[in-house]
Parts: sequence; C-alpha cells; structure tokens
Amino acid sequence: MSDAAQPGAAEVRAAAEALKTALDRHLEAVERRSAEGGSGAGAARAEAAVHAAFDELAAAGEAYDELLYDVYDEVTPFEIPGGDSMPAYAGPEEPSTIGVLIRRDYTVVEPQRLMAQAQRVTALDPDSADADEEALEGPFAGSGVHAALSVLFGEYEPDEIATRHEEFGLEEGDSTLWVIAGDEPAEPGEWLGSPFDGADPEQVVCRFDVSTVFDEEEDLYGEDGDRGPVLRAAD
Repeated sequence: MSDAAQPGAAEVRAAAEALKTALDRHLEAVERRSAEGGSGAGAARAEAAVHAAFDELAAAGEAYDELLYDVYDEVTPFEIPGGDSMPAYAGPEEPSTIGVLIRRDYTVVEPQRLMAQAQRVTALDPDSADADEEALEGPFAGSGVHAALSVLFGEYEPDEIATRHEEFGLEEGDSTLWVIAGDEPAEPGEWLGSPFDGADPEQVVCRFDVSTVFDEEEDLYGEDGDRGPVLRAAD
C-alpha cells in the first residue's frame, strides 16, 4: 500500500468526531426512551431506537479505535460489545398472531445416567417404551441413547427437562427463544413439515438468548452476563 493510501491525522480526527456524534445520538435515544416510559408501540419504537443507536456507537468506536492504533499506535481505554446482527423489525405494528420458536442445545455427558432415567420411566409406564425398548436393557444399554432420549422427551415437558437436565445426564448449551409477529394464523398442519423455515428475522418482536459467552463478557466487562430481551418495533 502506498503512503498516500495510509490513514493520517485527519482520518483519526474525523473518526473521533463521528464517535462524538454517535455518543450524542445514543444518549438522546436513551433520554427519549426514558421520557416515553410505559409500554405499547411508542415504547417499543423508543427501545428499538436505543438499540439502533447502540449499534451505531459500537461501529463508530471500533472505527476510531482501529484508526487510532494504525496512525498513533495507541488504543482506547474502552470497548463497546457489538450489537445484534438481526435486521430492523419490519413486521406488523399490531400483530394479530405470534409464533414462539425455541431452541435448547444439550450435550449427553452421562449416557448411563440418561439410560437409567429412561429405564425408570419404562418400569413405571411400560407403554412409554416403543420398539427400541430392548436397547434400554442388557449389556449393550449404552447403544440405546437414541431410545432413551425418545422415552424421556416423550414423558417430560421440555421445560421440565431444562430444569432437571443434570438428573438426565445432560449438560446445557446455548438456548434461544424468538417471538415472531404475524398478520394471519397459519392453516392447521401448514408448517409442520418444516417448522423453522419460516422464521423471518425481520418479524422478530423480541428474543431471549442464553449462552456461556455472556458469562465471559461479564468477566471481561464486569457486567451482568445474562442476555435480556432484544426488543424491536416498526418505524
């Protein structure tokens, strides 16, 4: 790269001014949200504006930090975590239907415990076992994890499994819940063949994420690592 193409003091100054502007816009959005108060469409729009201003502030801070380092070999004393990668909300302002999409990941860390729990269920309720029942018994019980999962998830509600996952030999991974807005109810059986294909990020009203990555952020920034709801609304 030629010397003429290298950033200089003017670019750093311009990035600093852009960062100041982004700071002002973020504060203004926070103040408007505070003044709005309450709930409803107005409050949701104010919340969405705060998130948009936060993303702008994060981008401006990153640009300034990079230029400052490139030109002066210096860094800023702060770091702004990046915002959400989801697009702006483009769904109905007053949804007439909603869809709730949930994903929870688990690791099978104790297969024998999982098998034992499934055996207890089938002992109390033989009808809960299907054609894979033999896989839950005998010296080759470890090969019946698939059958054990079918028994346990057929017996217990997903929320109960989430609460008691350690009893079942499972370890929690990431999880997320999306609330998606809609205008018209789906026809019975319409989406059962591909239940998650219609998840349009622009229709998401709010989402809740749980991940150990947020615990790492808590250690790094000294903040609460739990991820709260991401709220967005139509303009």
